[in-house]
Amino acid sequence: MLRGLALDVASGQVLQVTGANGAGKTSLLRALCGLLHLEAGRITWGGRDVRADLSAFHGSLAYLGHEPPLKVDLTAGENIRYWVGLRRRVRPAEIADTLASVGVPGLADRFVRTLSAGQRRRVALAGVLLLAAPLWLLDEPTAHLDSGGQQLVGQLIEQHVRAGGLAVTAVHHEIAVSPERVRRLELARG
Repeated sequence: MLRGLALDVASGQVLQVTGANGAGKTSLLRALCGLLHLEAGRITWGGRDVRADLSAFHGSLAYLGHEPPLKVDLTAGENIRYWVGLRRRVRPAEIADTLASVGVPGLADRFVRTLSAGQRRRVALAGVLLLAAPLWLLDEPTAHLDSGGQQLVGQLIEQHVRAGGLAVTAVHHEIAVSPERVRRLELARG
């Protein structure tokens, strides 16, 4: 249970939330995106309580949980087309280019069930990029990634915040982002 949290994070920043297993990192992210209801307090975005228009707020964020939101019986490209397609039309060339930019070129026509955990994470990261949302909520975004993939996540987050975006990450290991852009929040269990 989270209590006594009060924080303000501005565009161009990364909030890295750390803490032991069970400390509430995932719960915090789920509360921030409206998946958990608050017993007290409020969450604001752009100066407005997100509950005033939850749909509009959801249109401003990209959430990537522990498990990538991918259907195993669809191809990587189909997954992205449907996921991103809830917000905007996405062309096959955009999907292919973005998959290449996250290090998995040529996977658009592969069924997700045939991909490794790291490849699935990269496909999900491509979806986050294509959503073009100003707020990223990422739960262990480097899970299942090799060292190159972990560096890529840092680069993607760095590019996002340099362009004026905001990222909140729940992590066990720090992500390499410019220190002047990072704020840290350590959650204690209990």
